[in-house]
Amino acid sequence: MKWMILFAAIAAVAHADVEAWKHAEKHAVAPDQSRHSIHAYFNTCPESPDGKFVLYYTSTTPEGEKGDLRILERATGKETIVAENIVAEDAHRAACQQWAGNGKFVVYHNLQDGHWSVRAVDIETKKERVLAMDRQLGFGSSKGKCVPVYGCHWNPGPHRDLELIDVATGEITTPVTAAQTVAEYGDWIEKKLGSRDLTIFFPVVSPDESKVFFKPCIPGGGSSYRGMSVSKRDGKIVYDLANKKFIRLIESWGHPSWSPDSCGIFEKSNVLQDMATGKLMPRYAPSCFSDHPNLSPEGSVFVTDANVTKRPFGREGYWAIGIGSTTKDEFVVVDLFDNAHGAKTWRKNHPHPAFSSDGKRVYYNVNNGPWTRLMVAEIK
Repeated sequence: MKWMILFAAIAAVAHADVEAWKHAEKHAVAPDQSRHSIHAYFNTCPESPDGKFVLYYTSTTPEGEKGDLRILERATGKETIVAENIVAEDAHRAACQQWAGNGKFVVYHNLQDGHWSVRAVDIETKKERVLAMDRQLGFGSSKGKCVPVYGCHWNPGPHRDLELIDVATGEITTPVTAAQTVAEYGDWIEKKLGSRDLTIFFPVVSPDESKVFFKPCIPGGGSSYRGMSVSKRDGKIVYDLANKKFIRLIESWGHPSWSPDSCGIFEKSNVLQDMATGKLMPRYAPSCFSDHPNLSPEGSVFVTDANVTKRPFGREGYWAIGIGSTTKDEFVVVDLFDNAHGAKTWRKNHPHPAFSSDGKRVYYNVNNGPWTRLMVAEIK
């Protein structure tokens, strides 16, 4: 079969650090029902920091853009709905659902009555609070106390700045503004994006909450969030939250994720950049494919996904999940699947693999049938 030939072509002999992943056990996380089950993004893990629960978005609509949030108890398989009547921007990142407060809270965003809101659910009491209106949710540290929010990138209104919300108390602070960003990098922003009419978009906070990167964005000013041209955005700006200063501008986005020690950013092509010096490390496992990479908690391996078939741009084919070494040019293919199906959303859902906090499990989405499914690969 063609997919078996493809699998053999991209697999490699494993180093000791990746050897165990050759024998990973794979299965769907959620009960096998007629619905989508979707993990939000590769910058956050759907498993709670203590390993007891898995958080995911579910939908029974073909598009996957309306649904609910559920947590599954790993020991028993019991599902609990923690939020309902959610309208997501797309099925690509679903509701940007994530753990916060070391697993005490689930945080997500939702569209209701024409307004976006960021919300938190207390896992013990199941009580929900609105943290902010007319904002969307970036990605914070699951073990930290704050989540980053920003104004809608296509039309932010007055919400142009980066804001952090203490999930327990609801306190909102503004560590850096759009005006400060333009003062620092305005020439590049205007040259790259054609304007200085900046709004801060898609912030991702480091694991220790000392830093954040975000995407400079010029809003289109329309009323629709659908489509890739409703705003102009590219590059990333890195800001030191602890010392209240800009660190650097990086001129491409590159599907970035933080290193576990919060000192570097890991990029598409499996390249780690030190934030203090700007130095690029040699590419990890250069023979390995790459699209949405992130490092394991101990940093000895990384996981990534990629479309590994040659197709016209924008056409989905077979995607692979790979585990690569950070010390040798070796990797293994954990899974390979046709990713051309799943939720019929306007923005395609991707695997977006992410490690559990103990590094023994990788969660990822698969679109090889009518329903997008959250999968997990696990080693002993």
